[in-house]
Amino acid sequence: MSIKDQLTEDMKQAMKAHNKVALETIRMARANIKNVEINDKKELTEDEVIAVLMKEVKMRQDSLAEFEKANRSDLIEQAKAEIEVLQKYLPAAMEDDELEILVKEVIAETGAASMKDIGKVMPKVIAKAGGRADGKRINAIVKQLLQ
Repeated sequence: MSIKDQLTEDMKQAMKAHNKVALETIRMARANIKNVEINDKKELTEDEVIAVLMKEVKMRQDSLAEFEKANRSDLIEQAKAEIEVLQKYLPAAMEDDELEILVKEVIAETGAASMKDIGKVMPKVIAKAGGRADGKRINAIVKQLLQ
């Protein structure tokens, strides 16, 4: 079952269970996926759907940081609940040691030797990680290994 189909099924379940947070979060995710499809004038692949969902999670994580600064416990709880709902549709995140091995392989492939070569390494690692690692984590590990 595709992620979009799973979102539709889970939306129905959330309606039946009167789970307002899950329902609103799934509706917003589906709307954003649909907007991207309309803008791009094509049906999104699974990887593209995952990218849209990752963007949704990132947006909520940024909001969460702001809510914590403002000490808004009500909004903090809602953002955490929304992130939890969206995480179910994303592939499992790579562990740091697994990611480090991948980065070392790409560095060996590209022959990168210094920080100047970060532009060669980053796109290849991001492509190979396939949405299972955050760009900030990848960047930190690449910088650490190229220094």
